[in-house]
Amino acid sequence: MPATEHAIFKPGAATTTRAVALLRAGLPIGLPTETVYGLAADACDDKAVARIFEMKGRPTFNPLIIHTASAEMAERFVDFPEAARTLARHFWPGPLTLVLPRKPDCPVSLLASAGLDTLAIRVPAHPAARDILTAFGGPLAAPSANRSGHVSPTTAWHVVEELPVALVVDGGACTVGVESTIVGFEGTTPLLLRPGGVAAEDIEAVLEQRLARRAVNDAINAPGQLNSHYAPNAGVRLDAADVAADEALLAYGPPLTGAALTLNLSPAGDLAEAAANLFAMLRALDHPGISGIAVMPVPETGLGQAINDRLRRAAAPREGRT
Repeated sequence: MPATEHAIFKPGAATTTRAVALLRAGLPIGLPTETVYGLAADACDDKAVARIFEMKGRPTFNPLIIHTASAEMAERFVDFPEAARTLARHFWPGPLTLVLPRKPDCPVSLLASAGLDTLAIRVPAHPAARDILTAFGGPLAAPSANRSGHVSPTTAWHVVEELPVALVVDGGACTVGVESTIVGFEGTTPLLLRPGGVAAEDIEAVLEQRLARRAVNDAINAPGQLNSHYAPNAGVRLDAADVAADEALLAYGPPLTGAALTLNLSPAGDLAEAAANLFAMLRALDHPGISGIAVMPVPETGLGQAINDRLRRAAAPREGRT
């Protein structure tokens, strides 16, 4: 059931304290930005990120935009090519998202980045968002605060009409009102992945070069696009009713026996827990000595639809594999 107007709080010290307490408890909040209102949660907490997907009813594991209080904070998590530094200097804080390589020790949840080796990251300009990010002291994952497929929210009331959040910070109507522009890089070539709140022409003027455009059939590597699949090196076998002694097992609920290595998405059959564990466990099972990864069935309901979508993509035939 959606929240009520009683969940809406005006910005200020007391609201910031309340918001940070909820975030540290792993609970998403409604966060105003200059683009749209975000459903924000601790980007380094797998279960908190899984709650975002669950609350939105998000049908696939699209990567989420990570929000930080400053460019200096962003540099803790991603590597900046020189062109990205130039764009950050000119457009941050503001409605520009950069898709950049994750650092090897990046603590941001793999679920938030959809298992990719990049993060979509930005520094918002809204003062209430920046106050909360500064007080929280870490990155927040924050897709739009609406049910998946619905119109993006630009007021606090839009958020409480759709989502059961305990707190929405009422930062007024969003001043930009459309999502951020997303720019990625192919080597040193800047690539427009999604148009948004910063005009492509303005970015090109700063870089003094044209932005490449993403082809329709290119792999997806940013929010606002269909998701590219995360595929381990080992082959993935779905809906396993048995498991071989040389296979690894990705279990759900009571596990099968006999596998060389077993990890359980959720022994209790909790889909939010399973979603939070999915990418990390697929990677952990991906050992050179195993013949493949057998995956037990996951219910095709709620978050299970998203989990199965990612698993089907992981199991899809690839070059060199039948």
